[in-house]
This record gives sequence, C-alpha cells and structure tokens, in this order.
Amino acid sequence: MPPEGFSSPEWLWLLVPVAALVVGYLWAQRRRQRAVLRFANLALLDRIAPASPGWRRHVPAALLLVALIVLTVGLGGPTAITKIPRNRATIFLVMDVSLSMECTDVTPTRLAAAQDAASRFVEGMPPTVNLGLESFAGTPAVLTPPTLDRDAVVHEIQTLKLAESTATGEALATALNAIDAFNAQVPGSEGGPPPAQIVLMSDGKQTVGRDEFAVATEAAKRHIPISTISFGTRYGQIDVDGQQLGVPVDDASLAEVAQISGGSFFPAQSNSQLHQVYDTLRQQLGYQTTKADVSKPWLALGTLLCLVASGVAVGRRQRLPV
Repeated sequence: MPPEGFSSPEWLWLLVPVAALVVGYLWAQRRRQRAVLRFANLALLDRIAPASPGWRRHVPAALLLVALIVLTVGLGGPTAITKIPRNRATIFLVMDVSLSMECTDVTPTRLAAAQDAASRFVEGMPPTVNLGLESFAGTPAVLTPPTLDRDAVVHEIQTLKLAESTATGEALATALNAIDAFNAQVPGSEGGPPPAQIVLMSDGKQTVGRDEFAVATEAAKRHIPISTISFGTRYGQIDVDGQQLGVPVDDASLAEVAQISGGSFFPAQSNSQLHQVYDTLRQQLGYQTTKADVSKPWLALGTLLCLVASGVAVGRRQRLPV
C-alpha cells in the first residue's frame, strides 16, 4: 500500500528504478559465478581460497537497496494527517443552572460535576481559540464575552448559582447575539468572520421563553452549529423510597436542537461520561486536521542507511558494494 500522498501509479513508477537495480545486481552476481566456474581450477581453488563469505557479502547491497527505497519514498513527498490548533475560532459555552442541576443522581451534584468538566475543557483548549460563557435558568446571562483569558472563564464557571425555570431558546438566542457582537469587533478578512460554535449543556426540558427549535434554525442559517450535551440520568434523583425527586433529562429536545443547527448531540449520565464528551469536543472544536509533509524523516533515514551500507562494504572488502 502506498504511503499517504501517493497515488498508485506514482508509487509504482518510483519503484521501477529500484527494481531495475535489484535485477542488475542479481544478474551481476550470476555472471560472476559463471565466470568463476568457467575459468577456475576447482580442486586448487578449494585448497587455496578462503572460506566463502556466504550471505554476509550481500549485506551492504541489501542495506543500499533499502536506503534507495526509503529515499524514493522521501523524494515522492509523502504526507500525513496531523492536528493543528485552530487559529480563528469562537466557542461559546452555554450552561444550564436551573434548580434541577442540584440533583444528586450524578456525584456529587449535576452542577458540581458540570463545573469541574467545563473548567477542564476550558483549560485544555488551544490558546488561540476564543471562549465565551453564558449561564441560563429563567433568563440568560453572558458571564464572559469571547476571550483568550482562560482564568476569567474558569472563575465564572466555578461561581455559577442556581435559579428557577429553564429558558433554553432565550439562552441560545443570547449566545448568537453575543457571537455577532464579538465578530463585529474582529478585523474583517476575505474568509469572513471567524468560525463559531455553541456548546449547550442542559439537564431538563425548556419551560419558558422563545422556541428553542426556531432559534436552532436561525443558528443554522448563520452557519453556527449548536452541539448539545444532555447531562443527568434518565430517571432523575430517586429517594430512598423509590420516589422521583429530580427532573429527568430531555434527550429528545437537545438532540433535535443539535440536528437542526448542524451540531452534534452527546448524552452523559455520569461524571466520567461528561468528561469524555468534553474531551471529544476539545478535539473536534479546538483542532483541525490537515495534511503535512513528512518527507524529511524518510530522506534522513535513507541517507543514514546509505552511510551504513558504505561503511559495512568498506570495512569488509575495502570497496563499495557492486
């Protein structure tokens, strides 16, 4: 299979000269053997000639052959998929702080677990990505406009307070407006405003405010995907008598918001699952994949093998392999 960056015809044509050298070497060895058998006195040769070196005499040629293959790959310009930090991007965290976030179906509480996971997400993002933060219950509040200051965002996450109701649609609309306001302050470019995405973490169903699906449709028109995280168990908090005390999560609504806007939906029913979700989002949103040239290691290895082959040949027979 050809290395990344090669098409099959290119790969085959690059190996043609190497294959020709292999055939030439085998032909030269065969011709030399015939010449020895034709002109030598075999009985005398067995008594005076040193022991045949056997396969060892082919080691320099084999090393040189491998070196040529490696150099051929390097000269072909192989590439590899690598991840690089995004240079122009805006991520807006929207966190639910409704009273249902005090449920203990997730240890120690939904809110405490969400604060810990979100803080680690912020701290692990590339330094070139702008991060904003908004909390919402009955009304949304932009706590930190998009910024490169990670400490400011983490501080606001750790000081979140609970309140009544869940206005998911209002929160998403406020996030879209905050992104527009930030983009208006960013110097324009031919590529347009920086790419942006909203990450919504919620545990319950919308109770007040504008329709969340209509706002998701507006986000899709603006090319701002909304990735949603449904956090909490499907049964909510259960007391010792088996009675439901907390609100179960609303997977269906959050999944539909993500689907309408072009984002991704992630269910998380435990602390560890939430951390895994944020780790996935960090890789998806903070980095982009690109093809990078990886020819230098191949060229360096090929050159080293050439030197080793030459050294072995000179050390054994005081000449290069033929």
